[in-house]
Amino acid sequence: MRVVPLIVGAICLLLVPLIWLGLQALQDPVAQTDGTAVGAAIDSGARIEIEGLRQQIEALQGQIATIQDQMQQLAARPVAVAPAPGGAGGPALQDQGYVPDGENSILDAYAQVVLIANRRNVNPGIAVGTPTFLEGFLGRPRAVLGNDCQPMENPKLRALLKVEDVGPIRVQMLQPAIDSLKRVFAKVAATDPDLYARINTAGSLCVRQIRGTIGRTSTHAFGLAVDLNIDGKLDTLGDGKTQLGLTILADFFREEGWVWGAGFTREDSMHFEISRQMLETWRAEGKI
Repeated sequence: MRVVPLIVGAICLLLVPLIWLGLQALQDPVAQTDGTAVGAAIDSGARIEIEGLRQQIEALQGQIATIQDQMQQLAARPVAVAPAPGGAGGPALQDQGYVPDGENSILDAYAQVVLIANRRNVNPGIAVGTPTFLEGFLGRPRAVLGNDCQPMENPKLRALLKVEDVGPIRVQMLQPAIDSLKRVFAKVAATDPDLYARINTAGSLCVRQIRGTIGRTSTHAFGLAVDLNIDGKLDTLGDGKTQLGLTILADFFREEGWVWGAGFTREDSMHFEISRQMLETWRAEGKI
């Protein structure tokens, strides 16, 4: 009977570092080796540790439920007292401590799929460039749009398109967007080289309409968006979940002024796009 309180106590002990790590991850800037701060990027190690603790808590909760079922079954049976070997006493107690259930489930932590916390508020203070705004600001990429990628027809936008390596991936986008991506990935490489080495892409420029709509121009059609993933494993659209590595990357992109698709009505967490504020800044600087 005393096992359940012990396990509940273990869960409480696990919650203490979980809460502490969460606060540290949300508050502490990440410092480079020279002592300068990289920015408000979340510490990757803390994120991975949080997920590990959360899974241990879930495992303990499962064990509590199992023990409670067993106790109910035992309570329904008649009690028989057998003498202990060698004389008085009862059967020896067995250790009921926590036993890990198999291999480390966060061994591949960056690609691990997790729920997106507070996902409708992942782009605070950042405005999305709507299709109507983008067409009025930059012009329509081509006269007729379909669901498949087609050639760019807008000569002004076509002149701004470049194909370049931006660190871990190669993209075709507008030049100012490429320059911004290089800054993002340079910070990732300096802060978390393990994550940097596992970044992959599902594409950048694609002149098409937003899938599921008729005539609404995708941000990809302007060369202003890129789809990212970890280890080539694509995110499931609209399930409210994402890879742990993408939640870490999102902090770097937000600091640079990008919009993360995790906050869209239909969650698209592998999608990162240029914000309206960045476009207006580039216009004022004469870059577009």
